[in-house]
Amino acid sequence: MIELTDQHIFVFGGSRGIGRAVAILSAKAGANVTVGFHTDGAAAEEVCEKINSMGRNAIKVQCDASVDGEVKRAYAESVNSLGRINGVCIAAGIFKPTPIDSTSVEEWDSTFDINLRSTFLSVRDCLPYIADKNGSIVIITSAAGQLGSSIYSAYATSKAAQMNFMRSMAKELGERSIRVNCVAPGWTETDLVKKTLDSIGRDTVVRDIPLGRLGRPEDTGYAACFLMSPISSFITGSTITVNGGFHMPP
Repeated sequence: MIELTDQHIFVFGGSRGIGRAVAILSAKAGANVTVGFHTDGAAAEEVCEKINSMGRNAIKVQCDASVDGEVKRAYAESVNSLGRINGVCIAAGIFKPTPIDSTSVEEWDSTFDINLRSTFLSVRDCLPYIADKNGSIVIITSAAGQLGSSIYSAYATSKAAQMNFMRSMAKELGERSIRVNCVAPGWTETDLVKKTLDSIGRDTVVRDIPLGRLGRPEDTGYAACFLMSPISSFITGSTITVNGGFHMPP
């Protein structure tokens, strides 16, 4: 059983999609939760209200995680309200289809700022605030980073870089008993990919998934909660693939 009783979990991108699922499932497992959000304060407040209704404590913290200094402020605000952090889940990201010959430098840089720089800052700046013994950092990456992806080259490349950064951090932070892992979802029903799924056709996508359905945010959320819980205390430097068999890495 996943047990996070009285732990403090900070979720970047916690107002929607997979991040929202991580925040709510963490609370169901007993955690108090900081819901980090960038623009949608109303959605973040709705997640907090849902968590508070379970008898857990939740706060929302606005933060542009790609801006140096913003993440430190968010962590300090979070710790001031809910105490030392036990787990960090980084679920913020951008997913935009653009053929390579139409990709501007600005779009490429923006994708890396949001998907990769924010990951770097979220890991670096949590270190003064995260528990030294069995602290856990989970990066929500993507099967696109394992496979590569036509039309989504900036996204796929940034996600591959996340996984290599995770492996580097697992080695470096293991000396502090801080674990770092990734979860790599495949096609998942979120607002982030709704237009793409509508364009391709859900039936077309599902035909290539052996388990015969699209992912749900909770599928990835449970994997993230597992990695932040004590029952995964000897797992670091790993990527859990959650895609219904769409891609089976060796």
